Amino acid sequence: MTRGEDTQPSNRQLLLLGVAQAAGFLLGALLGRWLGLMFGWDALASEGYTGRAMGGIALIGAGGGAGVQLARRWYRGRYGDPRS
Repeated sequence: MTRGEDTQPSNRQLLLLGVAQAAGFLLGALLGRWLGLMFGWDALASEGYTGRAMGGIALIGAGGGAGVQLARRWYRGRYGDPRS
């Protein structure tokens, strides 16, 4: 399916979108975790919910969200918007 067509995406394309989003989330969250560790913000530290731990959690969440958005952008660029 190319851009501008009014047909529904195939099941294969939708599966590809789901896998791409899952991979983007996982890689983004790992990147956020590693970035948090570089800053000394360990989200999984045993000291509880300190400010540094909360900063690490925020980086993991932001990284995961950014990875999903990048996967969606890649899919839309290649196959068009699946909702149209």
